[in-house]
Parts: sequence; C-alpha cells; structure tokens
Amino acid sequence: MEQVGMVPKRMFLTRGMGHSASKLGAFEAALRLAGIQGQNLVCVSSIMPPGCEIISKEEGACALRPGAITFVVMSRAESDELGELVTASIGLAIPADSSRYGYLSEYEAHGETEEAAGEKAEESAATMLASILGVDFDANSDWSSKRNALRLSGKIVKTSHITQSAKVAYDDAWTCAIAAAVFMI
Repeated sequence: MEQVGMVPKRMFLTRGMGHSASKLGAFEAALRLAGIQGQNLVCVSSIMPPGCEIISKEEGACALRPGAITFVVMSRAESDELGELVTASIGLAIPADSSRYGYLSEYEAHGETEEAAGEKAEESAATMLASILGVDFDANSDWSSKRNALRLSGKIVKTSHITQSAKVAYDDAWTCAIAAAVFMI
C-alpha cells in the first residue's frame, strides 16, 4: 500500500512572549523571542510522528529557512487587560514503542501559573496517548498519581511540557504568550 503525506523527522519546542500596542505586534514579538518569526507557520493537529527526533531550540532555529512553510502545533494566549496573566503551553507524551505515534496538546489559560498550565498540557497529552495504548488509570486521580501509573505501565517513555506566561504590564497594550512544537521535514 502506498503511503502519502510528509512525516517530520525532527521537532523542537520553543516559547516566547511579547508586548505591543497592537495584538499582531505582540504576537510578532512573541514569535521573535521564540525564534520562529521568519516562517510561514501552518498550525497542525497534535500527533508526534513515530521516531521523530527532539532537537534543541538552537539547533532547530538555525536550520529554519526564512519564508519557509513550517508546520507547528501552537498554543497562543493574549490579552490587553492590565495585570492579567496569560499562559500558553504545549504538552508532550511519547510512547515507549518508537514505531507508534505520540501526542502533543495545546493549552491556553488566563490567570493560571506556568506550573499549573504546564501540568494540564502534559496531562492532556499523556491521557490521549494512554487511551490509544490501553493504559488503565483512574481518570479522577491527580496528575502525579496518573503520571506514576502511566510510567509503571511501561508503555509511555516520556511526558513533558514547554510553557510561557506573561503579564499585561502596560495600559492600552497587548501581551501575547506562545508555546510551540516546530516540525522539520
């Protein structure tokens, strides 16, 4: 059977935040800090391809070509309410069997810390992966208990997250926080 579609070979995680008088300006500043401002970003759903290597942000950003169409899973939170905290997070769950795909999850929050948002994003990705791998755990338990059950199953090798928060610090200005998984074909 012929297989179609592009499958990324490498991926890196990045994050950024920005402030500006405009919503678009704040987003551009966040992209700049994340190192992906020169790309034509295409948001895709949340599958971590089998065997996809995770590389450093520095290595990945250096390999990007300005103007390239670049596939990302992105979380984006923004606000113009003075003092509001915005948080964007990407969760990651990778199966022990490298021939299987994993999951990425996007999570955005207002008024939630980086730690809390990061745990929710990571939990979401791990829960999705656990459901396709047949890992049994108590859905109502806290994340720490679920994480232990998932790791003890031997079916999930890694869970993690990357998270960015930012507080709206200026009146009449926008603040944007982003987190992204950037795929490289």
